[in-house]
Amino acid sequence: FLLLQERLRYTLLLLLLHSTDSFYVPGVAPINFHRNDPVEIKAVKLTSSRTQLPYEYYSLPFCQPTKITYKAENLGEVLRGDRIVNTPFQVSMNVEKKCEVLCNFPNKPVTLTVEQSKLIAERIREDYYVHLIADNLPVATRLEFYSNREEEEKKKEKDVQFEHGYRLGFMDGNKFYLHNHLSFILYYHREDVEENQEHTYRVVRFEVIPQSIKLEDLKADEKSMCTLPEATGSAPQEIDPSKENQLLFTYSVHWEESDIKWASRWDTYLTMSDVQIHWFSIINSVVVVFFLSGILSMIIIRTLRKDIANYNKEDDIEDTMEESGWKLVHGDVFRPPQYPMILSSLLGSGIQLFCMILIVIFVAMLGMLSPSSRGALMTTACFLFMFMGVFGGFFAGRLYRTLKGHRWKKGAFCTATLYPGVVFGICFVLNCFIWGKHSSGAVPFPTMVALLCMWFGISLPLVYLGYYFGFRKQPYDNPVRTNQIPRQIPEQRWYMNKFVGILMAGILPFGAMFIELFFIFSAIWENQFYYLFGFLFLVFIILVVSCSQISIVMVYFQLCAEDYRWWWRTFLVSGGSAFYVLIYAVFYFVNKLDIVEFIPSLLYFGYTALMVLSFWLLTGTIGFYAAYMFVRKIYAAVKID
Repeated sequence: FLLLQERLRYTLLLLLLHSTDSFYVPGVAPINFHRNDPVEIKAVKLTSSRTQLPYEYYSLPFCQPTKITYKAENLGEVLRGDRIVNTPFQVSMNVEKKCEVLCNFPNKPVTLTVEQSKLIAERIREDYYVHLIADNLPVATRLEFYSNREEEEKKKEKDVQFEHGYRLGFMDGNKFYLHNHLSFILYYHREDVEENQEHTYRVVRFEVIPQSIKLEDLKADEKSMCTLPEATGSAPQEIDPSKENQLLFTYSVHWEESDIKWASRWDTYLTMSDVQIHWFSIINSVVVVFFLSGILSMIIIRTLRKDIANYNKEDDIEDTMEESGWKLVHGDVFRPPQYPMILSSLLGSGIQLFCMILIVIFVAMLGMLSPSSRGALMTTACFLFMFMGVFGGFFAGRLYRTLKGHRWKKGAFCTATLYPGVVFGICFVLNCFIWGKHSSGAVPFPTMVALLCMWFGISLPLVYLGYYFGFRKQPYDNPVRTNQIPRQIPEQRWYMNKFVGILMAGILPFGAMFIELFFIFSAIWENQFYYLFGFLFLVFIILVVSCSQISIVMVYFQLCAEDYRWWWRTFLVSGGSAFYVLIYAVFYFVNKLDIVEFIPSLLYFGYTALMVLSFWLLTGTIGFYAAYMFVRKIYAAVKID
């Protein structure tokens, strides 16, 4: 289904492209090459899942072109740490190169100083990968392995997987070896053309085989040509961090024709994960939701009908009021809670997040935010969060008025600054540490100023606008009046404790989405592509339904126990799955990542804290509004004297 969806999308795009020359979507329009046309190889960055600190390509002493040109980047690319730059690789369409020296001194090897040698050795030890692109297609390293251990099976076929980028080098004992020769394998698809026209080609795959070859084994002549040694007899190029090192940077280019069409060229990168496990995840989640719905319909609806029927009987009303719990608190259930301004502000930010996430996932599911448009997902998310401020402000303002609040201007300011202020504060502190490491992952100062301008120039006025209209609108209609004197709350059982509620309420929504969470974590922390937004959209819908259901169950039990302080409690308890996300993040850090240094650990837990906070706001808001609608519904159904 996803493949069919992908094909249809690209067919529509190509039809549009044929129908009008002016139509162009960045990263989506195909580029046609003729033979001998230059195919530019650009560098993106260096990354490591061990340090989580990206560096720009020329932070290491690679060969440089005569003029270094950086590509103008969008907001998402800057935040990801991409610094796309040109390289001296000379590649022409369908032109083979056996071996060529990269730097401009064919007979004179590159000499690395002690400092440069130390830096390269450190990056190799930290397991850094180099990311290049050709025609906006990222380079991949082919990994072949046998799936079965049986001898007969071994001979039959190998499993092929692809790794993003290529390893900078490798270690053998305490020695460091640099991959100084790159064998590029580019695949092209020959396009159908009319007779007497020159063939056009499109790049459909970009692979590399990195090799480490000692200086003495690479024989270079004055024309920058070189000869590669036999595979068996060559020694690797060692980098000794304690002295100067001499070496040659070389490359070769090999072209192969491919049946893969341009529209399917990203499939190699996007089919790296097993789709079956996602279906298993969806079925698992649906079972969880049906299980919850069963509990909800059996317990709540049957019990409620019985309760309401009893309450609405004219005779024996005294007895029934003594028997059952939730009608007893009708005079206090809509009593405004403590700190109504903070509650409405947090719920406003939750609405903002909900709208932003829903639209981003839906648009990505339709294929408008493909990985070929680098940074598009993050840019869209940032702008959408700013513009969704109008909805966040509206809901926060209306709720604040319902909770008998009067200072709407202060409430609007609180909504616009509380959650974004915490996010900005944490990111700024983390950014200072990244700056200290001279990483390209550090957000430049002009970008930070631009983000602040967006916050105070777009988001803040929109929140004020929404808050103004929300506050002026009629408050939510509560079906029962609130008594003057608050009712005494009886002593609660141990299982009605807030923390027990968080643990109980969080486990089912988390269980419905934890498999998808693994793939999202892999995409963020291990430089994988995440592109299964169709699955993610389904999981998001299941999460919304399960959070709403569990919140209704929890608030019903609380009101039956004659505890009417449900406003804050529902918000906290509904966000219980965020606690499990935090535990999962710690588990992932210990078992899946090889991070040992302080700053990478700080980055991991800093960004995880932001994710957990955002997830708590999102699920808490969903649960709160579901519970509020439920409470208004049940109290509207009973006759109150």
